[in-house]
Amino acid sequence: MAEPILQVSGLVKHYPLTQGILFRKQVGSVKAVDGVDFTLHRGETLGIVGESGCGKSTVAKMLVNLERPTAGEIRYQGQDITKLSGRALKAVRRNIQMVFQDPYTSLNPRMTVGDIVGEPYDIHPEVAPKGDRRRRVQDLLDVVGLNPEHINRYPHQFSGGQRQRIGIARGLALRPDVIVADEPVSALDVSVQAQVINLMDRLQNEFDLSYVFIAHDLSIVRHICDRVGVMYLGRIVETGTDTEIYDHPTHPYTQALLSAVPVPDPEARAHRERIILTGDVPSPTNVPSGCRFRTRCWKAQERCAQEVPELAVPLRFRALGGPEAHDSACHFAELKQLVPPKEAA
Repeated sequence: MAEPILQVSGLVKHYPLTQGILFRKQVGSVKAVDGVDFTLHRGETLGIVGESGCGKSTVAKMLVNLERPTAGEIRYQGQDITKLSGRALKAVRRNIQMVFQDPYTSLNPRMTVGDIVGEPYDIHPEVAPKGDRRRRVQDLLDVVGLNPEHINRYPHQFSGGQRQRIGIARGLALRPDVIVADEPVSALDVSVQAQVINLMDRLQNEFDLSYVFIAHDLSIVRHICDRVGVMYLGRIVETGTDTEIYDHPTHPYTQALLSAVPVPDPEARAHRERIILTGDVPSPTNVPSGCRFRTRCWKAQERCAQEVPELAVPLRFRALGGPEAHDSACHFAELKQLVPPKEAA
């Protein structure tokens, strides 16, 4: 396989906690992201899922350099972009763009659609001559399914789904290689979600895009993603293809997540085991020793408190091969058959 277009290793983001007014003293840190590794290949969609507060959006912000990592590497085409600044960083940012979660707050209400979509050309004037920008913006609006004649309208004159299409058009303006989509459909109605997901799927083929797709809706992730990484409390606990994760989950947390996915078939629902987790998610300021999931895990043993499980193929599945043999950060990983819905709502 060709070299990954994006390679993340040991990514860490800690926010310091301080006290005092005149002499601020650090008394701890919020471990928002604490050692994340993944790769993204050209034309691929990698989904990152997990409950609120697990660090998904922080990872997304670090990928586009809105947040500087505390440690770790983010390599774009082999170059570590965490060490870049100035013009070098600006050049890389042109190739890694972001679609934000909320289409209502991510668009400036005082700017027209033409100004919003065309603003990347002001920052990177080498991409489009001034005399050609209006035509390019209209072409982008047409590509995402909006009327090019509405170029002079303001965001409040569009629906939520249309506003997200404007955000996607802005992300496409510089013809990037990678788009980081941070829960791009979570604020939209279900019927509109399907339209936006299908649009992103079409644009990926048309523009040869690679996606990092952040979400918490497991059905949507399965519909659009080639590979999936499951996050819990700042770390990825299981990763594999969509079939491996959804049909053959081996980590207890992944199994619990999938067991909560609604199934429309009453007969299938009646025969499926529902896993109810006890306790609350630990605070990222005071994470458990060893395995971070052990405080809520029904398989937890003494070893789980002493050793941090490696994200690797579990030993018991290595010889077997097949879809069960994918990376899982659990000392006692085992297969549990769970069948979530295969299509997005």
